[in-house]
Amino acid sequence: MRVCLLASGSKGNSLYVETGRTKLLVDAGLSAREITARLAVLGVSGAEIDAIIITHEHCDHVRGAGALARKHDLPVFISHPACREAENLFRSVRRVEFESGSSFEWKDVFIDPFPVTHDTADPVGMVLESREGRIGVATDLGIVTRLVCEKLKGCRVLVLEANHDEELLSNGPYPWHLKQRVKSRHGHLSNSDSAALLAQVTHAGLECLFLAHLSEVNNHPELALKALREPLSAQTICCPQVIIGSQYTISEEFSG
Repeated sequence: MRVCLLASGSKGNSLYVETGRTKLLVDAGLSAREITARLAVLGVSGAEIDAIIITHEHCDHVRGAGALARKHDLPVFISHPACREAENLFRSVRRVEFESGSSFEWKDVFIDPFPVTHDTADPVGMVLESREGRIGVATDLGIVTRLVCEKLKGCRVLVLEANHDEELLSNGPYPWHLKQRVKSRHGHLSNSDSAALLAQVTHAGLECLFLAHLSEVNNHPELALKALREPLSAQTICCPQVIIGSQYTISEEFSG
């Protein structure tokens, strides 16, 4: 298993996942050229990617998906409502529509997309499971529901949103309406929200935690790391590698 954040933030998001038989991108929110360049740092070519899975249709998650898929004839897995909203981006693309809440298989990966709260047509988190274990992805969600907690239990690797520090957001430069959007149940998780979620899903088999979608304006890596370290320090059953995603470069890689 290999997992790496190619990019993470408000300007573009993409997660690389490799299992025994499959190489996947979860979202492709950079240009196709930039995604290809960042894959090359991992020693992977764009032609090696087997599929792209889309969590929702915001531009920072789909920007390069259509061009990359057309260039390499890749299938794009996307929910029907999200596909309808972003249809212009996916012309002449092999679209495979899924239903949020209904799992499916692709090669050696069992994919379980589950609904989250965000201001898009049909946003999903997901669990990717293979013989090598479970990878849980939960970014771009405004609240942590019971379903989110249940789905993310038992993962070897977690990719969790830690979008903002509540104090920095409140006192920062965003206009009032945008602050309200970020804080709303259809916005983004704060550092403390993400820490509370982590406390509920920590288990002995957790090996790696990626902190994703940090705001450049309303957060600092040190603040996110401090908040997420607290629930980890309060237990003794695991000691996962903690990796912070960046907008401008690929993250450290989890491999195991």
